Amino acid sequence: MRYLPLTDHDRRDMLAVIGAKSIDDLFVDVPEAARLTGPIANLPGHASELAVERHMTALARKNLSAGEAPFFLGCGAYRHHVPASVDHLIQRGEFLTAYTPYQPEIAQGTLQMLFEFQTQVARLLGTDVANASMYDGSTACWEAIGMARRITKRGRAILSGGLHPHYVSVAKTMAKYTGDALDVSLPTLTAETDLDALIARIDSDTSCVVVQYPDILGRIADLTPLADACHANKALLIAVVTEPVALGAIKSPGEMDADIVVGEGQSIGVGLQFGGPYVGLFGCKDKYVRQMPGRLCGETVDADGRRGFVLTLSTREQHIRREKATSNICTNSGLCALAFSVHMTLLGEAGLRALAATNHAGAVAAAERLAQVPGVRVINETFFNEFTIDLGREARPIVRKLAENGILAGVSLGRLYPGQAALENGLVVAVTETTTPEDVEALATALEEALA
Repeated sequence: MRYLPLTDHDRRDMLAVIGAKSIDDLFVDVPEAARLTGPIANLPGHASELAVERHMTALARKNLSAGEAPFFLGCGAYRHHVPASVDHLIQRGEFLTAYTPYQPEIAQGTLQMLFEFQTQVARLLGTDVANASMYDGSTACWEAIGMARRITKRGRAILSGGLHPHYVSVAKTMAKYTGDALDVSLPTLTAETDLDALIARIDSDTSCVVVQYPDILGRIADLTPLADACHANKALLIAVVTEPVALGAIKSPGEMDADIVVGEGQSIGVGLQFGGPYVGLFGCKDKYVRQMPGRLCGETVDADGRRGFVLTLSTREQHIRREKATSNICTNSGLCALAFSVHMTLLGEAGLRALAATNHAGAVAAAERLAQVPGVRVINETFFNEFTIDLGREARPIVRKLAENGILAGVSLGRLYPGQAALENGLVVAVTETTTPEDVEALATALEEALA
């Protein structure tokens, strides 16, 4: 039964207060073509529960599960093995919530878990401090740009061409309402990253430079010169990590003097899940902690000297005056953060390094095999578990053809950058510990046939 407490009179009064003529005025930002003018086409008006279950089951059978086929998709969402113990632990009754409690000090277990999560993330990213998580990597990236604006009092952010285009899209959406100017470029199908070009674009109006590490093509660069150039111009360096497993093998951005490090934590403890929910990672230098969005759990002692945990920093709009809030983030991704922390604890430092080594070795073997395919050129000279190949022709039709034959070959750059002819031949291939040598051979053989 629907519960609609507002009367028509209530609605008219509310619209009058905000100066809107009708409810439709509240949706003017939604493009006309995206609005429904009637029932959804081909969707029955009603059906029995049994009929709906059968219909949805039939639709689900059309999906190709990541575990049922050679799987090389990546670009910010990766298939890793998540131990069954992770799901078992996060489904315990005392943990199964997506929220930090609103009266947090009575939930010491949850706060301790978040404290441990923050410690793990800070060590992983190489930062002094990390918060109790964000929604996902893309929103964490935008929050970092907003944080840089508050710190530097500047409004121009330079975004690397190697930054995931979906992250760029989120930043563009938010910048429309803050007035930030985003200096955006496209990647090129070369082994070199765009760090030199980024350094050349820094000026006295620059609030920050945002760079992905490894970048969207899988390339890895030393960020130290870029950090030095940013700091020489009193700008901040923001590093984005979409594959946190990589930090088990390569130097962390914090070690290269990045000011803010954000990322997507999905690879550790969180499955692909049709695109979400995921968990955003956010760390920074200690001197910037009061401008950090989200919340921070801290350790203290109670009146009897016993260890306890509290919410030390809460800078969101529900906790302080809205004009002083650093963010409108209304929750951390608590359950996904728990899954991340449980998986990380099970791995330990040695386990994470071993997992990273396995990923890299598999990717190297895959790159060497695919380089033997006539017509395929491996772009990267550096990579972790993801690299880009040039097929010499548009990649999207080939990806579709291979998918029809049960091989999920990777992410075509034409899909990420529609209309960019210079990129349409590129295919980003990801290899994890779940990828077998037989999978790689199947991909190589299928590409040989498709490119013949």
